[in-house]
Amino acid sequence: MKRLVVSILSILVCSIVLAQGKLEIFSWWAGDEGPALEALINRYTELYPNVQVDNATVTGGSGVNARAVLKTRMLGGDPPDSFQVHAGQELIGTWVVADRMEDLTFLYQEEGWLDKYPQGLIDLISTDKGIWSVPVNIHRSNVMWYNPAKLTEWGISAPETWAEFLTICPSLQAKGVTPLVMGENWTQQHLWESVALGVLGPDDYKALWTGELAFKDPKVEAVWNRFGEILKCSNDDAAGLSWQQATDRIVSGEAAFNIMGDWAAGYMTTTLGLTPAEGFGWAPSPDTGGVFMMLSDSFGLPIGIKDRDNTINWLKLLGSVEGQDLFNPLKGSIAPHFDSDLSKYNAYLQAAAQDWKTNTVVGSMVHGAAAKEAFMSQFATVLEIYLSTGSAQAASNAAQAIANQVNLGK
Repeated sequence: MKRLVVSILSILVCSIVLAQGKLEIFSWWAGDEGPALEALINRYTELYPNVQVDNATVTGGSGVNARAVLKTRMLGGDPPDSFQVHAGQELIGTWVVADRMEDLTFLYQEEGWLDKYPQGLIDLISTDKGIWSVPVNIHRSNVMWYNPAKLTEWGISAPETWAEFLTICPSLQAKGVTPLVMGENWTQQHLWESVALGVLGPDDYKALWTGELAFKDPKVEAVWNRFGEILKCSNDDAAGLSWQQATDRIVSGEAAFNIMGDWAAGYMTTTLGLTPAEGFGWAPSPDTGGVFMMLSDSFGLPIGIKDRDNTINWLKLLGSVEGQDLFNPLKGSIAPHFDSDLSKYNAYLQAAAQDWKTNTVVGSMVHGAAAKEAFMSQFATVLEIYLSTGSAQAASNAAQAIANQVNLGK
């Protein structure tokens, strides 16, 4: 037995020593999200010191710019060794169907991950032909953020429904407070999907992305009408704000609430130095209590890369308990791994992890889990149609036309 253990250790040591060449990690994690990625890269370079790591980050909120660069490279036959992508249809509906990715089932079997990730997540990243990426985190999209001290000062509490929010709105505006702060276009889409979840409920929300519920259905027109009511309680300068700047207005007390994913918690704790439940508070976005709208950042293995073994080692780190527990406390997300050590996570993340285990789970449209990228990338046009016309019918018709064009749900 001792000889066997020594032999295994010798093999592992040799594989680490012999690993050389390069590893390009392509992502949009920069600025406030950069430290989490750096923690992973630092650990990788400790494990594989002879590998030259290229942190190829392309900045831009929610990966808008990075996806454009990635498309050029993938179509040009110059794929990164591994690239960040939202788990689900963003990868499968684009690069898997184009036969540009390797099946990772072998890695899940070797590492024992099939029993360590929730089955629903594995289903999301799989087709009948394989498993296509390694998730490193779980984010929640449907979160309402606020400043507890300011809510006490204003004599209000976080609304559980949009109807309650709309009742609070006039009193906040009378105080010179923005009831709901928004940022640039993609953050407005982010708000829309939470409103859609609240109005439709989880079953009808899911049915939108499978094609079982038409966008022209009166239920969906009701989403746009509710969204329009909420916009009247928001800031006029949204287009000029990043999501971080919108979050800053919550902290300063200029605004009462913001709907944003829980990377906002990472920003407020890591960058602003705030303590969860003291410096900032949270609740499910109105009308979505008991539902966890998820997205996940993941990495895959492109076909034809030169340093394939280095990429596989990177994927192994991402899928390990060690890697996920290095990354997620800094990122403001939770680990998809069942074996994660929650003592390393702050109060918000511990609460999110509990909800992840107990809530109904649905995927985010805006962040690539629920709908094809071909639909998601054109949804900004639908939003602009609504903002310019104020017509729920016009927006629903436009969304239906795009859904038909891209064969949404098929």
